[in-house]
Parts: sequence; structure tokens; C-alpha cells
Amino acid sequence: MIMKKILFVFGTRPEAIKLAPLIKEMEKDRKSFRVIVALTAQHRALLDQVLDFFKIKADYDLNLMKPGQSLFDITAASLRGLEKVLADSRPDLVVVQGDTTTAFAAALAAYYRQIPVAHIEAGLRTDDKYSPFPEEINRRLISQLADHNFAPTAGAARNLARAGVRRPAHVVGNTVIDALRLGLATIKQSRRDFAKDFPGLDFRKRLILVTGHRRENFGAPLEDICAALRDIARAFPDLQIVYPVHPNPQVKRTVEKSLGAIRNIRLLPPLAYPRLIWLMSRSYFIITDSGGLQEEAPFLGKPLLVTREKTERPEGVRAGTAILVGHERRKIVRAARRLLTDAAAYRRMSRAGSPYGDGTSSRKIVKILKNIK
Repeated sequence: MIMKKILFVFGTRPEAIKLAPLIKEMEKDRKSFRVIVALTAQHRALLDQVLDFFKIKADYDLNLMKPGQSLFDITAASLRGLEKVLADSRPDLVVVQGDTTTAFAAALAAYYRQIPVAHIEAGLRTDDKYSPFPEEINRRLISQLADHNFAPTAGAARNLARAGVRRPAHVVGNTVIDALRLGLATIKQSRRDFAKDFPGLDFRKRLILVTGHRRENFGAPLEDICAALRDIARAFPDLQIVYPVHPNPQVKRTVEKSLGAIRNIRLLPPLAYPRLIWLMSRSYFIITDSGGLQEEAPFLGKPLLVTREKTERPEGVRAGTAILVGHERRKIVRAARRLLTDAAAYRRMSRAGSPYGDGTSSRKIVKILKNIK
């Protein structure tokens, strides 16, 4: 069997988390695969934390992150940088994940070089090209460029067929569950007391974990979400709300101004992956607009309030583990109040189960790629 050179291209923390278990699984079979890792570093510090945790070293690092960069800047710089990476590494296959600008640029660059593309987490759709922005269009375009699509759910595979993608999709679950299981096992083996990383928090009390970073929530929607969090904090004074704040200035300014003075709301800097998943495991429920947390929370048995008007992950909503609350203040407060006061409603959501896989996705993907001629 001829060894295949596989180039993984990514640039953000979510991509790194979801590709890490696949990279580690592929590295086990050194007779079949030579793994090459290229970073755009679209997000620098958050990305490096994940690489350190999973012990992944980059072969190429474009280091593109700059203050105030636009989508035009990221796309153009990624294409220019990846042209040189592809010429130098000459891979047999380029692997991209999800919906980032890096993933789209890498798929396009591989197409220009006539190199096959594998798309991990293919087929997610909201059918609104501006929500999430620019991720929805990135996904659609990657689907047209990819030669091998790995869908996390049967619904995602149907979306690809509906969109006219003729190449069959492989339904393999989501690699984020692989990463979560690997991360939790690593934390357990370390025997580290993570509670000491959060001085001032009382883990005997109920805790709500909050995250938020989507572009479509910038401005007035984020202000409404913060207003809802103030209402919840004041209505339940013994509750602890923990909000690791995204470094984007449009998020940071709004959140700190609105929530900085509330006694039982703790604003934190972005958390390294092990701290985040440990805190998720200790939370009562989660409020987020994150795609990754929509997939991770059900596996942990944590009810989820999704602060988006539309989601490309409807399986969690249909399963009953997530509620789409948007950014309407009263709707968020009403849903949170119910979880905090109605034990039966909480049990139903926490026991709904995960529709996103069992933690064996990477193994399935490697087996399929190994058998592709």
C-alpha cells in the first residue's frame, strides 16, 4: 500500500478541537498516512492552547492573525500562503473542517491545485446565507469543492443531497465528541484540582455557563442577551453565572459594560480547552451561540439555551436537549427560569441524549480514507 500524504489545514480553536482526534488517530497508522499540519492562525492564542493540550505540532504556520483584520484580509492572505504550502508539501489529500474562512480558502486553494478535498462536518445548513455569517456560505461552497464529505448526522447528509452534491456523504458522527471524550480522560488522568483555577466560585451552588461570539449577535442582540442575564442573576441571587468573554472588542465592550457590576455574574478571559470542558461538566445548564457547545452539551447531559434565531444543528432541538431562544430578553429569561424551577423539565432535557455521535468518528473516517484509491 502506498503511503498517502494528508494535509490538515485549520486556523481557529473549534477547528483544532474537532480535527485533533482525527490527526491523533491517523498518526497511529504511519504505514498508510503521513500527516502534515498547516495553520493559518486565524485565531492565534486560542488555537495554540488546543495544540498544546493535544500535543500537535504544525509543519507550516502562516501566522495570519492581525488586529482588526477583515474577511477580505483573511481570505486573501490564506490563499496566498496556502499556495506556497501546497507547492511545497504536495499532499494527496487536503482535509478541512466546518465552516471557517480558513476552511473555505483551503478548499479553494486545493481545488486550484487539483488536489482532492475531504470535508469534516459537512452538510450543516440553516438555508439563510447571512445566518450564521459568513459560515453558512463557507459551508455551501466547500460542499461544491469537496471530493469526500463526512456528515455528522443523517440530516446533514440529506442536506447535501438536497443541495445537489452528487458525491455520497459518509455519516460518521461529529469528531467533537471524540475530542471531548479524549479531553475529559486526559483531565481525569492528570488528577488536577481544576476548582482552584476558579477562585471565588462555589461549586456546591448551581452554575450557568454562558458563551457568545457570533457576528449576527453583535450590537443590540448582544445587549438584549446581557439584559436577560442581568434579570436571571437578580431573580436567583444564589445562582452563579460564569461568562468567559470572547476577546473580540465588539463582544468584550458590550459584555463588560452591561454585566461587569453584577455580584453573581463572573466575567472571565477565554478559557483554555481543558478548563472549558471541566467547567461545562460542572455546570447546571449552558447558554450559548456556539456551534461546538451545541454538540458537546448534550453528550454531557447539560440542557442548552441557544441564543440564535436559526441553527444549523437542529438535531439537538428535535431531541429535546436544546431550546432555540434567540436574543429576545423575555424568552431567554422564561426558558432559564423554567430550568431553574421545574425539576421535571430539567430532567427531560438533561436525559434527552446526544444526537451527535459516540466518540468513534475519527476511527470511522480514517478507515474510509484508508480504503479510498
